[in-house]
Amino acid sequence: MLVDSHCHLNYKGLAEQQDAVLARARARGVTAMLNIATRESEWDDVLAAAEANPDVWASVGIHPHDADQHSDIDTAKLVERAAHPRVIGIGETGLDYYYDKSDRVRQQDSFRRHLHASQATGLPVIVHTRDAEADTLALLGEEMGRATFSGVIHCFTASDDFAKAALDLGLFISISGIVTFKNAAELQATAKWLPQDRLLIETDSPFLAPVPHRGKTGEPAFVADTLAFLADLRGDDPEALAAATSANFYALFNKATP
Repeated sequence: MLVDSHCHLNYKGLAEQQDAVLARARARGVTAMLNIATRESEWDDVLAAAEANPDVWASVGIHPHDADQHSDIDTAKLVERAAHPRVIGIGETGLDYYYDKSDRVRQQDSFRRHLHASQATGLPVIVHTRDAEADTLALLGEEMGRATFSGVIHCFTASDDFAKAALDLGLFISISGIVTFKNAAELQATAKWLPQDRLLIETDSPFLAPVPHRGKTGEPAFVADTLAFLADLRGDDPEALAAATSANFYALFNKATP
């Protein structure tokens, strides 16, 4: 029993062969996938994939890269679309100061709108952060003080201190195929101590294919490879870790049903 807590089934590389991609995932024991939206133009397609497949769920949100082009996406619009029965999360959203594809103030404003939507709906927020630890934590902490919400730091690559702060806020942390990379020693060190009951696993496919698939288009089936590596790294039984991360997914994304 495996769950891919973050994938992009409608992105180029997967969309053209979506049925085959889903079949390969199921063949490797993947029982649920969360199909993530990053811009408004994707929302209908992301929802359509979830409507057509009982093991696929959807999110609605705007990636920080696209904040400049989505100033009209307010909390009310996110809340409205999140009412769909297959939508189980808000995002992905957050801050990305590495690429700076959108103005930082606009990224922060968009992030805050998503956090407000999470508070209004009770759905967890899916957080992207890169080179923006301080501002990400400041916004999360400020909004948590205003009204509680749940969420996950997806594709975690940040510092130990950030991980501890995120856990203190009650958030989950999701590990991607990056953990299998040879140059990921710091992430591997963090992944060893993360509490099992706050841990998720994802592919972020079609990106970040794990070893032994480096250089290929990532897909949800590869979550099995990341799980195997992570279990070995942590000294966990693979089946127990798979069961725990799957249970964590349904505990966090509690609108979803196994």
